[in-house]
Amino acid sequence: MTGEGFRLDVPSAGVGHDEVAALLTRHLGLALVQDVELRGLTVVEEPHRGSRGAEPAAPLAQRVIDLSHTIDAGMVTYPGLPVPVITPHLTREDSRGKYAEGTEFAMDIITMIGNTGTYLDAPFHRYADGGDLAALDLETLVDLRAEVFHLHDAWTSERRGIGAVTMGDRELAGSAVLLDTGWSRHFGTPAYGRGAPFLTEDGARYLVDAGVALVGIDSLNIDDTESGGHRPAHSILLAAGVHVVEHLTNLAAVPARGARFTAAPPAVRRFGTFPVRAFALVGSGS
Repeated sequence: MTGEGFRLDVPSAGVGHDEVAALLTRHLGLALVQDVELRGLTVVEEPHRGSRGAEPAAPLAQRVIDLSHTIDAGMVTYPGLPVPVITPHLTREDSRGKYAEGTEFAMDIITMIGNTGTYLDAPFHRYADGGDLAALDLETLVDLRAEVFHLHDAWTSERRGIGAVTMGDRELAGSAVLLDTGWSRHFGTPAYGRGAPFLTEDGARYLVDAGVALVGIDSLNIDDTESGGHRPAHSILLAAGVHVVEHLTNLAAVPARGARFTAAPPAVRRFGTFPVRAFALVGSGS
């Protein structure tokens, strides 16, 4: 068996030929290997990719990593959709005449489409008879095992799709699969709306067959928005009851394995999308 351009996570920069050979056979699940020849072995520093048999050490202290964009009046999430509008219902000045001296409040109204900031899609978003936000089971949204795929160099402008082959080396059942493409660096700029990476149809089918609970991406859309209106990833995932979270950010800060993921929207009836405060819990308690 011969492979070229293979990347493998290693435990340290000082790893030797024999250790890399052992990690490679373990990662590929090979048995009865007689000899491994490595050519052009180079160690580079980049985010851990979660290679089987080369798990990174768990962080010592527990910490929370915020994976959501901040919502602000006038912000553009998806080009062409309405931007959020924030207006006062009760100003602090007006409230002073309604409460005891020294007591004041502000009450504000936000008008926004559900597809604002970092948001979750429920089946009702795609299917009229699908479950709405109020029907979602919190156990499928909170404290999920996170499997993060760091894919900054796994796609190009000519091949933007992320397919099944990219995710074939892990046990994913019950997990939140998070696709770190690096595209969130363009959020809020015109570049965000063009040429974005996405999950392919075969990738979506693979994740459903693997039994994942949720799929998140830090890109414009989980589907290719330049495909003439086709939305196979949404259709396949939501039909199977797999939650979709779009417009994540800061995924590069989350390790490939070992984190816990939460993204829960409010329980709104007859509504299919809504912003979430998505975050990852990393560390000794995760």
